[in-house]
Amino acid sequence: MNREKVVEPGGTIGVFGGGQLGRMFCHAAQRLGYQVVVYTDEANSPATQVAAHSVVGDYEDVDAVRAFAQRIDVATLEFENIPLVAVETAQKSVPVRPGLQVLAVAQNRLVEKSTLKDFGFPVTPFQEVRSYSDVLHAAEVLGWPMVIKTATGGYDGKGQRKVSSATQANDALDVLGPEPLIAEKWISYVAEVSVLAARSPSGQIQVYPMFTNSHCNHILDITTVPACDSLRGVEPRAIEVARGIAEAMRLEGIICVEMFVDQKGEVMVNELAPRPHNSGHLTIEAFGVSQFEQQVRAVCNLPLGEVSQVRPAAMVNLMGDLWTDGHAPDWSRVFCHPNAHLHLYGKTQPRPGRKMGHLTVLADSAEQAAQLASRLRIG
Repeated sequence: MNREKVVEPGGTIGVFGGGQLGRMFCHAAQRLGYQVVVYTDEANSPATQVAAHSVVGDYEDVDAVRAFAQRIDVATLEFENIPLVAVETAQKSVPVRPGLQVLAVAQNRLVEKSTLKDFGFPVTPFQEVRSYSDVLHAAEVLGWPMVIKTATGGYDGKGQRKVSSATQANDALDVLGPEPLIAEKWISYVAEVSVLAARSPSGQIQVYPMFTNSHCNHILDITTVPACDSLRGVEPRAIEVARGIAEAMRLEGIICVEMFVDQKGEVMVNELAPRPHNSGHLTIEAFGVSQFEQQVRAVCNLPLGEVSQVRPAAMVNLMGDLWTDGHAPDWSRVFCHPNAHLHLYGKTQPRPGRKMGHLTVLADSAEQAAQLASRLRIG
């Protein structure tokens, strides 16, 4: 298999996962002339609604995955927690980007933090936890409070607990165990930021500017770009770290590096997501090349696009809480604003805490964009 072969427009890309990231990836790929086949375990998911073809099956169904791989020229993914057997099976027929090496790191927080630390990248201090005595040792090393997380699975705040005492930590063990856990030092940060980096099989790298993120109930609420004046000095280091991680891991695709900025203005890596990321949605309108088109370019080994910013922007998530008695909000104010861009994901069942779409607003400054986006979101 020629791993550096270019998959030209007109080819077929396979995507593991049927969520909104896959949906937006389909849009970008189709605009460039590619066919997209989605493999998902959920019928009528956001990506299946727009893909040329869909395969609904179990990710561990080797025969179904093998048949899927035989229909495509290259495969990628829209979430990192896909069972590795699916990648192992598919990559016998086609390149899968990113591959097993990157996924094995990103799927386990202990492996992820240890790998990044071994490479020399700054990470949040951590300890492995398997028992109550491990918790007490972690507290001696890290101090209270700590965050205890499952080593695998979990997203948007799921699979983690902030603990401030031995009693709370013991309760967290009961809820999150019995699999290995990771305890991380609670960081008194001044900002949460993220940086997207793309790398092609030929080794070309492009890194987006730093995004500033704020969360609500552990779920991303709003992202802005460019960074405010107080964070401008941090951005070069954040970009350097993201580029270094893409190089060190020999990434093929796109990765989001989520980082904390501490009181001293130092960055430390919190988590990796080797796929497009919620914070990168504003790249669709705010940059010449979106994160989804960049993913297409990277996995097909095309020249990567320049990451020039068009205008300052803010993105706000649209959660199911905005739907009243199952009825969608009135989007008329959004449609009447020339610099507001609505994205809905085709989900039919709104639930509190469920991402139903997002709204991106362009303005003369990131602060203006954030203010307007927040006002438009609530109608």
